[in-house]
Amino acid sequence: MLLEKIKSLAAQAQAENIQTRRHLHAHPELSYQEFETCKYVQAKLKEIGIPYTVIATTGVLGIIEGKNPNKRVIALRADMDALPILEENNIDYKSTKEGVMHACGHDVHTTILLGAAKILWSLRNEFEGTIKLLFQPGEEKNPGGASYMIRDGALQNPTPQGIIGLHVHPGLAYGKLSFREGRVMASADELYVSIKGPGGHAATPHQTVDTILVAAQLITSLKLLFQEIEILKILLYYLSVPYKVDILRM
Repeated sequence: MLLEKIKSLAAQAQAENIQTRRHLHAHPELSYQEFETCKYVQAKLKEIGIPYTVIATTGVLGIIEGKNPNKRVIALRADMDALPILEENNIDYKSTKEGVMHACGHDVHTTILLGAAKILWSLRNEFEGTIKLLFQPGEEKNPGGASYMIRDGALQNPTPQGIIGLHVHPGLAYGKLSFREGRVMASADELYVSIKGPGGHAATPHQTVDTILVAAQLITSLKLLFQEIEILKILLYYLSVPYKVDILRM
């Protein structure tokens, strides 16, 4: 039975998958800088025997053809980039890059897709259709690596009838999965606000505009406005970062 074969192969690959995940966790790369991760994924696919191409600079597209490959096409997708976060965990596979960490689980996602790819490749003569493997760069940063992969033809020749993605969720009990068709989880957008006003002397504050106070009031008001919607996340970087908040002539 096919399901039992999948379970058996997954169990056999457990140690290898753990090693893969820990390697990726120890070597995180920021959005659109996943050059070593891209090479690692390529090496894994080559080792398995899966044909692949590099796409969108640091993305990888693999192809697994089963029996009657034109019958249907499904794509499996995983993101690969990390976040600009300092890891404080004391573990053997702690990030080796200061200030960069796989804090959103993309090391796990990439590992899962590589593990699934190995199983599907070994069973390719037991299912019909084609499976596209989408290893996506730049999920954490706009405009998103998916847009670049689509631009470069990742969903063409052949075009998938459906795409399956996944995300780890610590809030779920161990051993449980949740499924939903369509959009799942929040999408991060960037909001650029420039607050400008005349500066002046501290002895005459009434002749100036306190842009810091305005920025603080804006953030508070927006939070109150959107608190009943799923989430509003505003990142206020250091005031020295000009494209987030401009403090002029203060």
